[in-house]
Amino acid sequence: MKSLDIFQTDWEGIEALLKTIGLSLAILLAFYFLANVLQKFLRKRLLVRMDDPLLANFLSVVFRLIIILLGFLLVFRIIGLTGLVSGLLAGAGITAFVIGFALKDIGENFLAGILLAFKRPFKVGDTVDINGIRGVVLNLNLRDTQIKTPDGKDVFIPNATIIKNPLVNFTIDGFLRYDFIVGLDYGSDYQVARALILEAIQKVPGVLMDTKTPKVWVSELAESTLNLQVAFWVDTFDRKIADLEVKSQAIIQVLTTLEKAGYNLPARVLEIKNYRDQPIKSS
Repeated sequence: MKSLDIFQTDWEGIEALLKTIGLSLAILLAFYFLANVLQKFLRKRLLVRMDDPLLANFLSVVFRLIIILLGFLLVFRIIGLTGLVSGLLAGAGITAFVIGFALKDIGENFLAGILLAFKRPFKVGDTVDINGIRGVVLNLNLRDTQIKTPDGKDVFIPNATIIKNPLVNFTIDGFLRYDFIVGLDYGSDYQVARALILEAIQKVPGVLMDTKTPKVWVSELAESTLNLQVAFWVDTFDRKIADLEVKSQAIIQVLTTLEKAGYNLPARVLEIKNYRDQPIKSS
């Protein structure tokens, strides 16, 4: 009897099921590879047309996800789950609400990523400060933005955080200003010192002289010094010389020039007054 039951098995149904499963897997693999190929092709085309790696990468990733989703829908239709899926979607209001609430942050970051991709407050290579984190933008993903900090750390900031907080872009227009203070001894020839500082700044490689010129002005009458503020601009699109290296050379050049000219650059001066003419005790 058992041998007869084996021969009475619906082999045609099993064969049809195996064919359906094999066809479904083949379709999913085909759509997966097709999505990868089309993503690379679309990204290259977008880079040529818009010259914006950030937006091109984002749009190509979204396009890839859409292709894969179409593959799943086609498989559901082949295996006869179209009606089941429609019924589940129609009757799962409460479940959808619970899942949506649980995945609120993911959806929020995804929508924020779309806004950032099209609004484009920054691009790849820009130096930005987001919620106190400063670094260079490397990539914009569906959920987060990757930033490389000056000390070599890779920070992944959720896109929703970027939308909700102020964003400072230091390099969006190609110009960035640096400042430093020089304290002169009271009684010095201030006008000559200003001229020497301007002359010294102009000799530093990387300091802009055409579109943005260096400036020197009196910023404060301090306790011990007359403080001059020195400001100059650098081209953030020019990566031959690092911005901080330009600033370091500018400070060294100015101090060296003033010292050679005989200017005193004093530290804080402390004045002690003795009204009773008694010897000052020290311990």
